[in-house]
Amino acid sequence: MPTTGDGMAERVDELNAVLADLVGVLESMSDTPGLLDAVCGEAVRVVPDADLASIMVVRDGVTQTAAFTDERARRIDDVQYAAGDGPGLLAALTGEVVRVAVDETGDRWPEFVAAAKELGVGSYLAVPLRVDDTLVGAITLFGFETHGYHEFDTKVLRLFTLCVETVLRLTRRYREARRLADELRNAMETRAVIEQAKGMLMLIHRVNEDTAMQRLIVESQHTNIKLRDVAARFTRRMSSADGGTARH
Repeated sequence: MPTTGDGMAERVDELNAVLADLVGVLESMSDTPGLLDAVCGEAVRVVPDADLASIMVVRDGVTQTAAFTDERARRIDDVQYAAGDGPGLLAALTGEVVRVAVDETGDRWPEFVAAAKELGVGSYLAVPLRVDDTLVGAITLFGFETHGYHEFDTKVLRLFTLCVETVLRLTRRYREARRLADELRNAMETRAVIEQAKGMLMLIHRVNEDTAMQRLIVESQHTNIKLRDVAARFTRRMSSADGGTARH
């Protein structure tokens, strides 16, 4: 039945609650599979008539199910992959929104319809998911009733998906920025250790900077130990020797 004004307000409130919960979950996770599992679970909450959900993703031209709330959803997805056609595939590959009553789509997607009916699914809704070049697909909902979903359901799921795309993009950018920051910090620490070792070698052996660096490189090659570790080991040894000298 169409959503009333009060019903719309309740749906909007529920959507706000779902998005707030989802943001909290996504902030606490770092792996993409875990993020998609969380999104898939929350998608069922967004649309009251949704009983199952899955997320299709396209990787290297191959579409596969990256997350699902119920094995039946994954089985229906697999039927579409085997047939090379279906409403979820259409949404994932073309970016179109697909909203159907299963009974009315037999001629277009016979394999999908047969599988859906066998598993008790009467309605289907798929909304494209576009995060970046490495994460493209669709969020799909399955309903046991034959309503075929309503236009308002589509709008709610599209809004949910838009928010998900934004959060996932920000999460990925944050993770990339953190990775780069870690690499920069490690590079600076490595440089500091090597510079310290070079300085010690120059002082002890009265050689120039290039010669000191070459000695570290040769030691790294001969021992098959990373240059940074060679430098760190040398500085520790020298520091220990200085400490022993000081005590005596």
